[in-house]
Amino acid sequence: MRDALASWHLGRVIYAYRTHPYHGQTLPQELVGSWLGLTQPQLSRIENGRAPEELSKLIHYSDVLGIPADLLWFDRPGQPRQKASGDGSLAVDAVGPTPIKGGSTHETSRSGGLQDVVRGPADGDDMLADTRGLEAPRRPIVNGVSAQLFPAMDLDELPRISAALDDAHRYLDSKVVASVGRQLDRCKTDDGEAGPAQVLPTVLAVLKVVSQLARDVRPGIRRQLLTVGADSAEFAGWLYRDLHDPTSAVYWYDRAMEWAQEAQDCSMQAYVLVKKSQMAYDSRELVRMRTLAEAAAKVCPTPRMRVAVEQLQQEALALATHGEPLSMVERKLDAAWEAFSDGECAIDGARSPSSAATVRLRAAVTYTEAGHPARAAGIFADVLATGGLSRRDAGLFGARRAATLALCGRPDEAAAVGLDALAVARQTNSGRTVRVLSDVVRALGPWGFRPGPRDLREAMLA
Repeated sequence: MRDALASWHLGRVIYAYRTHPYHGQTLPQELVGSWLGLTQPQLSRIENGRAPEELSKLIHYSDVLGIPADLLWFDRPGQPRQKASGDGSLAVDAVGPTPIKGGSTHETSRSGGLQDVVRGPADGDDMLADTRGLEAPRRPIVNGVSAQLFPAMDLDELPRISAALDDAHRYLDSKVVASVGRQLDRCKTDDGEAGPAQVLPTVLAVLKVVSQLARDVRPGIRRQLLTVGADSAEFAGWLYRDLHDPTSAVYWYDRAMEWAQEAQDCSMQAYVLVKKSQMAYDSRELVRMRTLAEAAAKVCPTPRMRVAVEQLQQEALALATHGEPLSMVERKLDAAWEAFSDGECAIDGARSPSSAATVRLRAAVTYTEAGHPARAAGIFADVLATGGLSRRDAGLFGARRAATLALCGRPDEAAAVGLDALAVARQTNSGRTVRVLSDVVRALGPWGFRPGPRDLREAMLA
């Protein structure tokens, strides 16, 4: 590790950190990259390419990894490098709390940071802290797989999970699977407000735990665990789509399909096909989009209600993109609404208004493709006015509303709505929203001389 630091190449340092025996196994690029705010391909290029030279990035990466200032070849703000002491050794000051990307603050000497990797763990440092108080576990990395997962867990769940990680065949049961599933549910709840970059580290930690636990368990428990794993992998695919990283999204969708097949969960298989159809729509692969949507209906004739609704709406969208008659498109939309109305979509015994809003918003996207942007704009406005969407979704569908307004020839209103959506997109790191707004800017090209469209274009460039 010291050799890597001596190379003055932080990419080599990150690689040495990921592969150090201290962790028990190699940490994946997806996980470490998410801490650094990077995708897997970006981290791979940093590790294997030219040495990063931008000081702000060097400081950020060293902060996240918890590298002591005295080991660096550059100065960090407020932490100048230490001079050698009289005996030739470096005088090392205590390093304060280091923020981990997407997680809480941990003391560097307890977080599995580079300071520990270089100096080695203290005696007994791999034990969990006393859980009688409210403090987080001393070590958020247990068996090298769950740096972001464990801080989010209830304290009474930690011993059970830790035991299962040590001996899955003996200790992994339905309660442990349910505990892992609850971490995923928390991520889904947080995603709409915090954005994908904040929740992705925890999701990747869940996936790492699933991968490790599934190796040596009883068949029945393995199917339960892989059901949670498929759900987690599908959600990771969605997060990478929102970050505009299609390569990583496809990887996790493929993993979700594999696990869903082994778990014999045909509904999740259909859902992954729908998501792949949506990705094909994003890249305007319209024939593939249509065939994937139709395949989803075949792979599971009786899917869960949410899957059935989304699959029917995706078929409607595919028909609209192929120029089919509006009557044919609306028959699919009506079937989707009927499936929603007949299904169970309850929160505390009441139908979820957010789910109803989602169904209406997807219908508005379809009307836009079908050549009825004014109708779509009205639906977007009505749903957004309720204020019931998450912050990220409000930004995304605000951008889609701006697109319909541009198509309706209302450039000033489109630009104003687009500027609001752009602010939300930047707060939540939503690449999908930014991509929609890029289309809005192009649609507003004929009105580029007007103040509103000009302001939106300049804001996008900024």
